[in-house]
Amino acid sequence: MKIATYNINGIKARIEALTAWLEAAKPDVVLLQEIKSVDEGFPRSLFEDAGWRVETHGQKGFNGVAILSRLPLEDVTRGLPGDEEDAQARWIEATVMGQRAVRVCGLYLPNGNPAPGPKYDYKLGWMARMKTRAAELLATEEPVVLAGDYNVIPQPEDAARPEAWVTDALFLPESRAAFRRILHLGYTEAFRARTFGPGHYSFWDYQAAAWEKNNGIRIDHLLLSPQAADLMTDVRIDRETRAGDKPSDHVPVWVDLAA
Repeated sequence: MKIATYNINGIKARIEALTAWLEAAKPDVVLLQEIKSVDEGFPRSLFEDAGWRVETHGQKGFNGVAILSRLPLEDVTRGLPGDEEDAQARWIEATVMGQRAVRVCGLYLPNGNPAPGPKYDYKLGWMARMKTRAAELLATEEPVVLAGDYNVIPQPEDAARPEAWVTDALFLPESRAAFRRILHLGYTEAFRARTFGPGHYSFWDYQAAAWEKNNGIRIDHLLLSPQAADLMTDVRIDRETRAGDKPSDHVPVWVDLAA
């Protein structure tokens, strides 16, 4: 089961880039972030006609997450538990029915800038709620994948120029510590379980020739429960996607599970 996370930065703006990548990469499940569309505005029929099951949790003009799946989906839920007043569309869950059922959670973690401030407080509060949900999912003792745009640079090696991010919410010590607290519940960070060292990025800004200079950061992650980590056979960043026509500023990251 090939499971990918992809911050598409606007489903309507990137429809051609997304469909081209789907055809080339042939994932089984794709967790999309920043669809920037309400549910009824998502181009559902385009994907359904191509054989995809589609589940969305949209929001007008901002945020929004979705699941595309070649496999049946069960028990779809929307919204991160813990705050009934939170109207931001940043979390979607479903169970993918492959040879073995896998619970997938697609997330778009808040950016948090400017920090300090209310947006950063929201980010840290959201991460605390995510930790609670991640612990609940671990208790099921089933394969679980937490995948998405975490808006967290875990280590200095995950940025081409870490010194440029010292005061940014993506790299502040509190953000990185909150990420580690989720990881240390017992999750495996899929990419770093197989690939070490600097130079591996999943985001390049559109400005200042960041792509051409390879001035990137790695903020798109897949965290695996022990049961999912045991099934992992491969994990990659599809870096070349960033060089395509009208690309997102993020690229897909995927894991392959024997499930």
